[in-house]
Amino acid sequence: MTDLIDLRREGAVAHVYLNRPDVRNAFNSEVIAELTRVFSALGCDEALRAVVLGGHGPVFCAGADLNWMRSMAEYTWDDNRADAQALADMLWTLYSCPLPVVGRVHGDCYAGGMGLAACCDVLVAAEGAHFCLSEARLGLLPATIGPYVVRALGEQASRRYFITAERFSAAEAHRLGFVHVLSAPEALDEQVGALTQALVANGPAAVRASKRLVQDLSGRTIDDDLRVDTARRIADIRVSPEGREGIQSFLARRKPAWLAP
Repeated sequence: MTDLIDLRREGAVAHVYLNRPDVRNAFNSEVIAELTRVFSALGCDEALRAVVLGGHGPVFCAGADLNWMRSMAEYTWDDNRADAQALADMLWTLYSCPLPVVGRVHGDCYAGGMGLAACCDVLVAAEGAHFCLSEARLGLLPATIGPYVVRALGEQASRRYFITAERFSAAEAHRLGFVHVLSAPEALDEQVGALTQALVANGPAAVRASKRLVQDLSGRTIDDDLRVDTARRIADIRVSPEGREGIQSFLARRKPAWLAP
C-alpha cells in the first residue's frame, strides 16, 4: 500500500480514501493503478460486506492532476490511448466490484472525480459540495467516465452538463438523482455509517447478487429471455444456504446467521 490511498477496515467495511489533499485528491497514473489494485483485491475478500470511497482534505476529487496533464502534452496518440485505457480499466474495476460501494462526497467533485462518484452504488454528498464535468472547457470530453456518468446522472442531464461544463450543486445533483442522500457536512459520516449498517444487516450473497442484477437489467428489453433469466436467479438464491437461512430465520422470528454474534 502506498500513501496515495488510505485503506482501513472497520469490521466488515473497508474505507478507501484518496490521500492527496495537497493537490485536491487529483489523480494521476499512479493513483489510477493503485485504485485498480485496491478494488480488485477488495472484491475478492469474502469477509468484507461494503466499501466506502472518500477523500481526505477539503474536497473529494478535483479530477486530473495538473502535472499529469502537462506530461500529456508530449504523449503520442499511442501513449494517450494506453493512458486512457488504464483509466477506463480502473473505472470498470470500481463499477464491477462485487461489493456495494458507498461514495462519500464533500467539497468539489470534478471531471474524473465525477466518474468515481458515478461508479458508486450509493452516493452521499455534503450540502455545499459541487459537481462539474469540466472537460469541454479544456477542449476535451468526458469519454472514459461517460458510460458511468450517463447511467448515474441520466441522459438528459448529461446532455446539458457534458456540453456546458457548468458547475452544479449537491442539491441539484440530489434533485437529478445522481446523489442519493444529501447531508449536512457535520452529519456526513453519520449518514454514511447508517448506510453501511443497513448493507451489513442484509444477506451478503443477496447484496452482491442484487448489485449485479441491477447492472444486468439496466436497459434490457423485458422479453422471454429476461423473464427466464430472472426466474432462474430467484430460484438459485432460494435454494442457496443463505436463502434458506434467511427464510427460516424470518419464519422463526430470529436473527439470521449472518447477524449472529
